[in-house]
Amino acid sequence: MLSEDELALLEAIRETGSLSRAAARLGKAPSTLSHAARQLEDRFDALLFDRRRYRLQLTPAGQLLANEAARLMQDVSRLTQRVKQVAGGWEDRLSIVTDELLEFELLLPSIRAFDALDSGVRLRLTHEVLGGTWEALRDGRADVVVGATNEPPAIPKLRWHELGVMEWVFAVSPRHPLAKAKEPLDADTVTKHRAIVVADSSRGMSRGYGTQGGQPTLAVPTMRAKILAQRDGLGVGWVPRPRAKALLDAGELVEKRMADPREPNTLYVAWRGDTEGRALAWWIEQFSQPRLAKRLIQGVPVTP
Repeated sequence: MLSEDELALLEAIRETGSLSRAAARLGKAPSTLSHAARQLEDRFDALLFDRRRYRLQLTPAGQLLANEAARLMQDVSRLTQRVKQVAGGWEDRLSIVTDELLEFELLLPSIRAFDALDSGVRLRLTHEVLGGTWEALRDGRADVVVGATNEPPAIPKLRWHELGVMEWVFAVSPRHPLAKAKEPLDADTVTKHRAIVVADSSRGMSRGYGTQGGQPTLAVPTMRAKILAQRDGLGVGWVPRPRAKALLDAGELVEKRMADPREPNTLYVAWRGDTEGRALAWWIEQFSQPRLAKRLIQGVPVTP
């Protein structure tokens, strides 16, 4: 490992091409730098500097060492900054996992506000579905989860608060056979038709949104894809009412009354109390704001 002085020496000679100019840049006597250069060559047992010409140049070996030295200086600088960052209470990185019910684009204003803090924290935002969201927190893939459904599970030092309530509607295409079926629809009637599901991303047992046992399914990657597939008559199922409102109003989807209505889901923001830093605290405060919570719950309506 080169010392900071050795790194600075190589960088100065590489950029200035002159021992005297390098010495002036570093605030040292030329004789001191000349001695340091000789020591560096002795250390590597290689000729690093070509002294035969008017302009001091690096040999190929010296150029290699200088290039690597420049990279090491950047690494040292970044490391120094990261150490100061963590010492100041900021995390090195923060992983936010949102349930697929929530749309990433709604977090863009918050990300811009966080960037303005110039904290240096590296953000990682991903999404999971159903049990996979809680699992990400339990397994350490997430520092905070947003929009997790169902009751909070038993996770050591778990902390959480409610984000809001998601209302659901059973919706079908006006061209689907169930569109004109007698209401309320019972489970036996619905089971005969394919359900559109966004599959649980849990690494363990997975399930879909509101399906009946034995019901054929079509798994799609996102909630938006599910809504569009149901609009096109490819299947049926429960969808978030705010996301489907525009299609319902336009008649592109038809709401069906069910014999066994689906209860609204409470969505949660959750984190582990043993990992709290300034970045996590900032984001938790963001998710506590009613305005952002409402925007996340309502989502972006799928339009005709």
